[in-house]
Amino acid sequence: MEDTSTQSEPDGPDGEAVEGGSDREDEREGVDDPAVDGSADRADGGSGRDGAPGAPTAGESDSDGDLAELRERVDAEYDFDDFGPADMARMSAEEWNAAFDPDTWITGPRLLDRVEDELKSRIARREVFGLLERVREDGEERVLVYSDEGYAIVRPSGEVSGRGTVLRDVEPLVALAAMEEYDVADPPEDWSLPHPETVPEGSGEFGNLIIQIVAAVQVIAGVALLVASLVMDLGSIVGPAMGIVFLLVGLFLFAMVANARLSDRFRSEEYRDRLRALREAEERPEFVPVEGEALNEESDDR
Repeated sequence: MEDTSTQSEPDGPDGEAVEGGSDREDEREGVDDPAVDGSADRADGGSGRDGAPGAPTAGESDSDGDLAELRERVDAEYDFDDFGPADMARMSAEEWNAAFDPDTWITGPRLLDRVEDELKSRIARREVFGLLERVREDGEERVLVYSDEGYAIVRPSGEVSGRGTVLRDVEPLVALAAMEEYDVADPPEDWSLPHPETVPEGSGEFGNLIIQIVAAVQVIAGVALLVASLVMDLGSIVGPAMGIVFLLVGLFLFAMVANARLSDRFRSEEYRDRLRALREAEERPEFVPVEGEALNEESDDR
């Protein structure tokens, strides 16, 4: 009788004896599968082999560093206390996203209040020309600014629509008012556009007076040199030439003052005409696409 205690297990399909099959299975059960381990690591928050759960990758660190550097450069290059349309047009999309974080923007009724106060201050300083109204349309409050040449509509979401110079002036103001860091100044009590008759004829009279004095000195010096050359018969062309130069400079300065005063007069008259047109208009211009009721009137006499 054969002793089968040391006989191998039955042959496998290829005819070879399968030795230690159960042992191999036990070993496979104890071996770590790299794919399984990698999945487990990712499921645990990407801890990886260094054991730092959720640690930012090198790419993310570089991106955060570039963003911080860009924000520092934007803060140094732009003056947000005096941010205007020219700065807004010069700013690139990357600089805009770096300067204005959408997650921190002010929206809703508070944004409309800040925009309204900022616009009142700018109108009082004659930096924005237009009538300001708080209107309600489609169940939503909005800020409307319009003039005889354009308009701008500000919605609670911060969206601005319109056309003309008014839109160009209002867009940067909305961006500033949406920033928590920007301090909106309290508008004065009499912030509305001035009465046409109160607009002066021109400005800068002190500067014009100084130029006139300089021009008069130049003319007197030129005449004196010419008279001295003729009376004393100096026999040199230097005196008459310098006298003519002084005369020409003086006449040029007088002409420059006259042109400045004439230009100021024309600008003042044009400004008064625009004010009269706005005050005499009983309704909003036809190009303003707002039919909602006004929640506040700028003034009774407009």
